[in-house]
Order: sequence, then structure tokens, then C-alpha cells
Amino acid sequence: MRPYELTLAGAAAAIAAGELSPVELTASVLGRADAVADSLNPYVGVDHEAALRAARQAERDLAAGRGRGPLHGIPFALKDLIDVKGQPTSASSRVRDGHRASEDSVVAARLATAGAVLLGKAHTHEFAYGLTTPQTRNAWAADRVAGGSSGGSAVAVAAGAATFAIGTDTGGSVRVPAALNGVVGLKPSHGLVPTRGVTALSWSLDHVGPLTRTVEDAALVLAALTGAEQAPLPDGGVAGLRVGVPVDYYFDHVTPEVESAVRNAVERLRDLGAELVDVRVPMTRYVQAVQWGLMVPEASANHERTLRTTPELYGDDVRLLLEAGELFHAGDYLRAQRARTLMRREWARLFEEADIVAAPAVPTAAARAGQESVSWPDGTVESVPDAYVRLSAPANITGLPALTVPVGRDGAGLPLGMQLIGGPRGERTVLRAARAYERTRPDAGSLAPEAGSPPAAPVA
Repeated sequence: MRPYELTLAGAAAAIAAGELSPVELTASVLGRADAVADSLNPYVGVDHEAALRAARQAERDLAAGRGRGPLHGIPFALKDLIDVKGQPTSASSRVRDGHRASEDSVVAARLATAGAVLLGKAHTHEFAYGLTTPQTRNAWAADRVAGGSSGGSAVAVAAGAATFAIGTDTGGSVRVPAALNGVVGLKPSHGLVPTRGVTALSWSLDHVGPLTRTVEDAALVLAALTGAEQAPLPDGGVAGLRVGVPVDYYFDHVTPEVESAVRNAVERLRDLGAELVDVRVPMTRYVQAVQWGLMVPEASANHERTLRTTPELYGDDVRLLLEAGELFHAGDYLRAQRARTLMRREWARLFEEADIVAAPAVPTAAARAGQESVSWPDGTVESVPDAYVRLSAPANITGLPALTVPVGRDGAGLPLGMQLIGGPRGERTVLRAARAYERTRPDAGSLAPEAGSPPAAPVA
């Protein structure tokens, strides 16, 4: 196995055993990043010299007995919304030309303390305001969208161009691209990972979280992001865990392949000892209205000055959304806030019946590049962004932890994901259940096929 194919936990074990050096690992991942740059374009930029310099320092520290934990010497990518002192934070936008961060974000500082090796910045949909990341291609099929807005981060991990990556999630922007590229994406509880130094889209909905190849890797990165001494991944399986299975909303308007893959995954949890409980999702008719009612005016407020002074520098899709946000009435925004309060209360009641909720992460596999809408058999037509955000938004509105884990591939070989949503500060439970399921899959942690090759056959 080539070093870039290793999971984070696998690479950390090899480094600890003296079987692999941080320099060897980083050089291998850099080579892979170069190999997929033209075909997939996950990165805004990669700094080879800085990464190798950091890897050499990690190697010296480890040789001197100054190890910093499992992330020490592990190469990673940062979504290009996250500040690193002295480096550009472009947000994949011309608006940010010439911008350089004056200090580290909390996230970057904590990962540096953990000894992780920064490779570069990964593409985002402009200012994270979209769900496709059009400049980046899906790791499994270059004619499909990467998902967004953390599309570059997801593709880098899926392709082996980063051992792990960091993204942001405002309406699903970690979980959607993770599901579409066959990797694990974790949105922690709101506020658990500090957002200081992260370019805001919607301050009341923004989250920061890891994209990894396995659930264990996600737990290791989360520990570093929160400053915890141990990864929040206790043993014990799922025996007795109450898994809520929605009887409405989450299985409405999803492809048969998505429904089959997720229901099969839920059945595996039952086989492992979990108790399945039917649950009804509260206030479903208000989900998208509340999501957009909060996000759109908050985003426009963030961009008020530059939208007036340099509107021509924004992409057409983002500029249109920002201009629309300026037309929101204060009363509509306040009603969305009130609805969110009610929604949080009702979801808390739901978690009196279940410990986690298991549902599809996305309603369909990766759309084709340029595809604008999704049509359903009952005649419903929705835009691609609306389709993707529909199932991920509830966890942003409520601030609950949510994780997507790969559960198979469709008939075209494209990845599908299951979403596990936990109660308040329920990261441990979500990670434990996801890991228990993941252990049943022989392909857990595998990379996407070589860039340009056809997707592998579906795996149930």
C-alpha cells in the first residue's frame, strides 16, 4: 500500500512503529495531489516546500521523543475559508484577491499544535455560498459535481491528495460533499469547534468539521479541533442503542438506490444489537424556509460593504443570492429565529424517544456538472442545491451533531451516504454508531478510483 492510501489512524500507527516517516508520507500525498490536480482540481494551491519543511520538523520532534499525538506528521488540507497567518484566504473568490490573514484561526492553531502538516488550501464554492463547488470535480467521476461548499476538501481526501481535511458546514457543506465522494464528514454541535478566523457565511448556522476516510479518523481530528486529550470514540458497539428511523421527510423524494442503501445500513445496526424506533420529524414544512430565512440575510449582512463597492467581482450565482438577501424584512428574519427555537424544542423531544436518528445524507448521488434540477416521479422538480440542502439543513438549524458515512454506491458506481444525527453534544454516540456500522463494510477507508478511470462496481 502506498503511503497516500493510508487512513489517518493507519499512518499514525506506521509512524509510531517507525515503519513510515512524516516526510515519506507527506511526499507521497504531495505526489498524489500533483497527479490529480488537472483532472480533479481540489486545491486552490499547494505549498510543497512548506509542507516538506513541516514534515521534516515533525520527524525531528518524533525522533527526539517530542511526539504530540496521532496527528503529528499527518498531511492535511484546509478549506479556503480558514485563516493561516501570512497566507491568502481567497474563499475561492476574486473579491479576496490580495488578502492575507493577519493571524491564525483557532482551528489552524490547534492543528499546528497537534503537529499536523498543512499541504494547502482546498477549493470552496465561492464564500461557501453553494452546494456544488463548480471548479472541482467529483473524485469518482469527473463529469459529476464535487458537492459543496467543502468540495475541495472532500475530493482531496477521497482521492488521497490529503490524509484528512477541514471543511465548514452551514447547510450541509461538510456532509453533502462527503456523501457524494464516499468519505466521512462530521458536523459537530454548534459552537463545539470555534469559528474565530473562519470566513463567515451565516454566523448562527456555521460549523467547522473534519472530512476523513474513516469514522476513527474523524474522532481523532475532532479531538484536536476541540483541544480534547482523547478521541471521543468509546468502545461498546450499539447494543441497546435506540436508532430513530424517520417515517416521513427523510425518505420522501430520494432515489430508490439511496433508500435501499440507507435502509440496509440501518438493518445492519439492528443486527449489531441496536433497537429501531419509528420517529416523526418535527416541523418539516418549515425546514427550508427557516434555513434560507436565517442564512440569506446573515450572508448579505456579512457582504454588505463589498457587495456595494465591487459587485462585479462576485460570481453570478452568489451575487444574486446576496442581493436577494438585502430585500429580506427584519420581521421575516425574526420569524425564522422564532421558528428555529421551536424546532430545537421539538427535536429535543424527539431525542426522548431515540438516541440517534439514521437517515439519508443526500437524496441522490452526485449530479452531473451543469445539471440544474432534480425531477421526482410525482412531478416535483427542485433545484440541485435545494435537493442537497433539504436533508442536511435540520442539523444546522438545530445545531445538533451529524455525521455522514458511506453506505454503498449506486448503479453508476457513485457513492451514497447515511446521515446519523445525535442529541445535543451527542458526538460520542454518533461516532460510536457510525464506527460500529463502518466495521461491517469491507471497503471502509478505500480511495476513489484513479482519476480518469471508471467508477468501481456498486457495493451494497
